[in-house]
Amino acid sequence: MNVPGLPFLASEHGADVDKLMLYVHVLMVLLFVGWFAFFVFTLFRFRSSKNPKASYAGVKSHASTYLEVAVAVFEVVLLVGFAVPLWAKIADKFPEESTSTVIRVVAAQFNWTARYPGPDGKFAPQSQSLITQDNLFGVDKTNPAAKDDFAGPLNEVVVPVNKPVIAHIMSKDVIHSFKVNAFRVTQDAIPGLSIPTHFTATQEGTYLINCAQLCGNSHSFMKGFVRVVSPQKYDEWTQEQIKKSAAAPAGGGFE
Repeated sequence: MNVPGLPFLASEHGADVDKLMLYVHVLMVLLFVGWFAFFVFTLFRFRSSKNPKASYAGVKSHASTYLEVAVAVFEVVLLVGFAVPLWAKIADKFPEESTSTVIRVVAAQFNWTARYPGPDGKFAPQSQSLITQDNLFGVDKTNPAAKDDFAGPLNEVVVPVNKPVIAHIMSKDVIHSFKVNAFRVTQDAIPGLSIPTHFTATQEGTYLINCAQLCGNSHSFMKGFVRVVSPQKYDEWTQEQIKKSAAAPAGGGFE
């Protein structure tokens, strides 16, 4: 269910993210209304016409102290009761790889490429020392797992609907950031690191990938798309890509 005013939602965990944002904004509104009302009351209560002579004793009431304690308690509840569990659920409790679609998303100035492990479900090792003009992602092609690995079309990531996706985000050059608003996913791509993130797309369609880190003079043009399809169409697409990869000249293609 979409929260009014927020981007279209198409992921399983996104509803929890939207709820947290809603709770935070409700808290901010309540704080604004409460403190503004207190400010207006103070202006009225201590106006100069009623208090021509300054009082150095100050206010004797502890109402403001009680309000501050109440606000602090509410914020602790918001942090401990909602923010921390949500973060643990999203960041720590990854789905099992055996029941997920595992991909590697490689960022480079100024495009995105997704790599897939093929039918064996295993990626061949990668190393920056192996990167050449004919091996752009530094894949160890001597490893048996490399035989069925393949890369999808440039700036396109294809995943099945209603199935967990574990995406390992990497960069070939500078810091980028993989951001898909519809999935409520944002993960920096840092050179030399492979950082996993996960999501479960709940609606078929095509969703925009933005780079959320300034990465060079063509940063604004670094856009890609996540295409969410049915499991049957995903299997058909995978087989098609494997055939294309097998028919490509040695050393050609994306690897």
